[in-house]
Amino acid sequence: MKAKLALVRMMRLGFAAVGALLLVVGVVAYRSVTVSVESARWAQHASEVLEHLANLRFGIESVETGYRDFAISGEETLLQSSRERISLVDQEQDILRALTADNPRQQQRLALIGDLTQRMIQRGDSIVGLRRAGHAESALEVIRMGPHDSMLEEFRAVARDMEGEERNLLRERTATEERRYRQSKLALISGSVLAILLVAVSGWQMPRDHSERKEAEDKLRRLNRLYAMVSGINALGVRVRDRDDLFGNACRIAVEQGEFDMAWIGVVDQSELRIVPTAWAGLDEQAMTAIKGLFSTSEGTLQGTTLAARAIRQMTAVVSNDVRNDEGLVFGQMHAQSGVRSIAVLPLIVSDSAIGVFVLYTNKPEFFDAAGLTLLTELAGNVAFAIDHIEKQERLDHFAYYDALTGLANRKLFLDRVTQHMINAGNGGHKLALFLVDLERFRKFNDSLGRAAGDALLKQVAEWLAHNAGNINVLARVDADHFAVVLPEVRYEAEVTHLLEKTMAAFLNHPFRLNDAVYRVAAKVGVALFPDDGADADTLFKNAEGALKKAKVSGDRYLFYAQKMSDTVAGSLGIENRLRQALEKEEFVLHYQPKMNLASGKLTGAEALIRWNDPQTGLVPPARFIPILEETRLIHEVGRWAMHKALEDYLRWRSAGLPAVRVAVNVSPLQLRDRSFVAEIEEAISISADAAAGLELEITESLIMEDVNHSIVSLLAIRALGVTIAIDDFGTGFSSLSYLSKLPVDTLKIDRSFVVDMVSGTDGLTLVSVIINLAHALKLNVVAEGVATEEQLRQLRLLHCDEMQGFLFGKPVPVEIFERKYLGGSAGADTLLRAAPGFGPGRP
Repeated sequence: MKAKLALVRMMRLGFAAVGALLLVVGVVAYRSVTVSVESARWAQHASEVLEHLANLRFGIESVETGYRDFAISGEETLLQSSRERISLVDQEQDILRALTADNPRQQQRLALIGDLTQRMIQRGDSIVGLRRAGHAESALEVIRMGPHDSMLEEFRAVARDMEGEERNLLRERTATEERRYRQSKLALISGSVLAILLVAVSGWQMPRDHSERKEAEDKLRRLNRLYAMVSGINALGVRVRDRDDLFGNACRIAVEQGEFDMAWIGVVDQSELRIVPTAWAGLDEQAMTAIKGLFSTSEGTLQGTTLAARAIRQMTAVVSNDVRNDEGLVFGQMHAQSGVRSIAVLPLIVSDSAIGVFVLYTNKPEFFDAAGLTLLTELAGNVAFAIDHIEKQERLDHFAYYDALTGLANRKLFLDRVTQHMINAGNGGHKLALFLVDLERFRKFNDSLGRAAGDALLKQVAEWLAHNAGNINVLARVDADHFAVVLPEVRYEAEVTHLLEKTMAAFLNHPFRLNDAVYRVAAKVGVALFPDDGADADTLFKNAEGALKKAKVSGDRYLFYAQKMSDTVAGSLGIENRLRQALEKEEFVLHYQPKMNLASGKLTGAEALIRWNDPQTGLVPPARFIPILEETRLIHEVGRWAMHKALEDYLRWRSAGLPAVRVAVNVSPLQLRDRSFVAEIEEAISISADAAAGLELEITESLIMEDVNHSIVSLLAIRALGVTIAIDDFGTGFSSLSYLSKLPVDTLKIDRSFVVDMVSGTDGLTLVSVIINLAHALKLNVVAEGVATEEQLRQLRLLHCDEMQGFLFGKPVPVEIFERKYLGGSAGADTLLRAAPGFGPGRP
């Protein structure tokens, strides 16, 4: 009985021990399961906190990027996207506050993040205000110099502290869980089957939770790497100004910060419709050579089967997350052998058109998930935006230094190049020549044929000059019809003259073809030499301009600058300023030179010659100020004044009963080309019915022959008003007889040079005789200019010239003297005239 009781007691003790052991095992197993569940919950909690921290960082970086991109481009869509991300930032902050409500340190950090976020947003709004107010440079300056970078760095530091604390807490809890797991294993080994089963269940649960936690951590690390890569590449858009630099650095950052094995960027060649790899990183030469070789074949076209071609056509990202088993990959086997397991091809889209691809390789299978592709797609969009911005900036930079029409350098770039050539010339001990070329009558060509034809001519001239020079970098278009050329090395000045003569002859003989017609263009050239004519590019250019202006006035085809021209130009500027006031101050006067009939010796007319009574220098001869009036286009106003004044004097003579001889007024080339000139004459003679009979217009032969068809039309209109017309300086303008017979004129004035040569040889006399006979055959009156000797008068009378004008008979005199000396009563005038040389008693 006692033994049985002892056995029972022993059994009870055994059962109690087993029960106690089972209880201990159960408690330990329960604790193990509880700790495992709690550990998994904390791992999930840490994963959520880290994921939302990553989202918060991405959101704030995107807001900053949006404000920056808006400041650069001014596109409202970027600003709208940035402001949409602000709500995401607020939402992520609220979630993080809820997740870390039991952690005072994390709450303090979130409060600091909230304050930094508000300051960044306020800063961004001030940038928006500056950009919308038109202060783009100020907005960019705020981005570069403002405090937002330090705020962003402070935010990143706080975010890193939060991530670090979460990871530390996770490590501590993981260590505790692993310690308790080992205790459970020991207890379960020494326990019963039930304990073993409980431990087995607990042990099965814990590795699964551990695996899930590790997977979550890997995902977060992957997203953080992608985020760092996106941030680094986005920063390139602000500082990089070259597309190749952008591409190369983007690939490098993808490999270094994104930890991709390989990356390359290719662009679409629009001429061949194929993809051309242009930048890469992480790729060995053999792999890159193979890729380039593929894209040089038909597979490399936009219609090929490559992932890049599909991405271009579909304008969306194309991914292969299982390279080993993806049979659609053209290079699948090669990539698999090199360890590549996943590939993503991102299209670069600019203005709704795919212009290239960004290709990324990794050795991790199933790498590109939805979250990662969202980041990478936004990255591709930012790279495309940077490409567009760089291309626009390149176009702006090109227009800042090159002429948009001809592609030649503009004045600024040309002067920079001349400066460099001058440095080389100084070091080399030789000279340099600068040529300034003006296309003659280009404005008339432009007005007649239209701007399109004028632009086409300028392009052809630029092409001819570039071909002739052999180096386009020595040329520039510096004004509407002005080109500049620099000759970098001049050993002898004579070679410059020879080159000019040869080039100008070739240019004049070159046929420029426009609208099925051939045109030949003449040019004037001003030349300045370094170092003689200027020590810097600006001075040299200015002096070449001075030489060109002088050539245009003097009629020379080209002129070299001389130091004395500086004084002339400076004096001309002073005269110009005073001429602008001379008309208002009534400083212009008309002097009259009489004309006489060679047969009767009577006064037949007078030529009105303008003079300027300058208060500073006295009476200024016309040769000094007429060219300046024409250059400044003041000749229109002064010419109108001269015509009105001459008619006023003529009508006053008639009213006073004086001999009302016809007054000849000289016409400037600019006046005759003016479309309103005929209307001005009509307005001038409208003051009296007798006015037209008293007016004669003298127009030089060379002026008429510049555009003879236009001249005929204008002259017919003038004659229809009753005004007579004289061809001045006849014999110097190379008139053809066919045109001369068609010109509606009344008088030919023989140039004084022929009158002078008439008495020095038979050739001169014969020429004057031919002119007189020709004029009489055409029923034109003939006036000889510049008659200064009695021998000239005698010869002209023998040749039956109609009228004469010159110092022999009378010099130009003020109107008062002219009236008194030549119009002061018919008897007095007749006596005076017959007393003139050649009209005495016994003279024929």
